[in-house]
Amino acid sequence: MPQLDPWYVTGLVDGEGCFMVNFSIRPSQSTGVEVRPAFAVALNKRSLGVLKALQRFFGCGAIKYSQRDRIYRWEVHSVPDIVKRVLPHFERYPLQTAKRDDFERFAQICRWVYTNHHCNYEYLRRIIELAYEINSRSKRRYRKEELLRVLG
Repeated sequence: MPQLDPWYVTGLVDGEGCFMVNFSIRPSQSTGVEVRPAFAVALNKRSLGVLKALQRFFGCGAIKYSQRDRIYRWEVHSVPDIVKRVLPHFERYPLQTAKRDDFERFAQICRWVYTNHHCNYEYLRRIIELAYEINSRSKRRYRKEELLRVLG
């Protein structure tokens, strides 16, 4: 497969991509809450080659099969890879749909996590607030209020 056009990548992510921030309650962490940003694109098996090309294009991430959804997902969980490889692409080739707002929130969260601001209670509160504005209809393990209560 030839090198992907950067605008094609942006269009594909506009339609099939997802910026997400997951949380876990971890008493062993100083704040009690773990922050896990992730970026993913999901396609069916017929388009697996496109996911492999995306992985080459960004030079990071992993492709996994979801038995439950019966789709393949290219996912990036590494915050340094997101900050150094993914964010610059979408800043240079901006998203065109409402997903652009999600990206802006996601980018801010990733930068704060990358610079360890998530270890600060005030920043972590802001991260939680921003994260719950991204994909607001998606199913989450914890309600926003539960996470904020852990912070005290």
